[in-house]
Amino acid sequence: MPPTKPASLPSGPKTVAIVGKYLAAGSAQSLSEIAGFLDQRGHNVIFETETALNIALEGFVEMTPAQIGQHADVAIVLGGDGTMLGIARQLAPYKVPLIGINQGRLGFMTDISLDRMIPLLDDMLSGKAESEQRSLLEGSVVRDHHIIFHGLAFNDVVVSRGTGSGMVELRVEVDGRFMYNQRSDGLIVATPTGSTAYALSAGGPLLHPSLAGIGLVPIAPHALSNRPIVVPDSSEIVIEVISGRDISVNFDMQSLASLLHHDRIVVKRSVHTITFLHPQGWSYYDTLREKLHWNEYPSVEGQLK
Repeated sequence: MPPTKPASLPSGPKTVAIVGKYLAAGSAQSLSEIAGFLDQRGHNVIFETETALNIALEGFVEMTPAQIGQHADVAIVLGGDGTMLGIARQLAPYKVPLIGINQGRLGFMTDISLDRMIPLLDDMLSGKAESEQRSLLEGSVVRDHHIIFHGLAFNDVVVSRGTGSGMVELRVEVDGRFMYNQRSDGLIVATPTGSTAYALSAGGPLLHPSLAGIGLVPIAPHALSNRPIVVPDSSEIVIEVISGRDISVNFDMQSLASLLHHDRIVVKRSVHTITFLHPQGWSYYDTLREKLHWNEYPSVEGQLK
């Protein structure tokens, strides 16, 4: 087990890591601006190795995610939700708090805008921040009683059919009790964080991040009675492949293709959690309203057309 730290932001963090979506247009300038700001503030600045390789900055230490986990008090992530997903899984065992700056499209997890990042970072690193914990899933693929794959997922674990193939049939158990046999395009097992991702587009419910639940969302089920369900996050979910071709399982961005019939995917809540830091006054409902456009209403003329 790696060494762990308190889950909240320490008073006056000394060492700050920077992780960036380095291939995005304009990211190098933003990363440089953050590094300069932190350096002037007296912090020890660390760049994640791949981020550092793709920007022309000198005089800063480079570290792998594992090394960042052992040395950093907080990590600033510049990019979109995909960037945050990747680093969050790697830093989860080390309990390094994460601050997200949005350079993507949606930004459910990277919630600070580029034009406000410096004043908000100044406030947050001075202790004016709100802390929020998020759960992860861990899962294994078991074949002939042997684990052939193991991974963490911040958003979801997805079992799905291949492109162009027919439906997949899955047998689902929860805590050793049979739930159903399902014929569909697949099944999404989602954390509350992942409820606003693929699970939402497949018709699943929105789950508040503090909710202790796991969502099971069928993808285009053959029977309309196969509906999404939320089970306790203490549950162990077992998905067995009964039939179908070209079936794969995806742990966020980690995929295992070519599942065989009677392979079993075992999913449960991870012992690790992820801590997000937000500016003071942050609200999950504000995020939903902005990202899902809940505050936009069609005009009266539009409704009458």
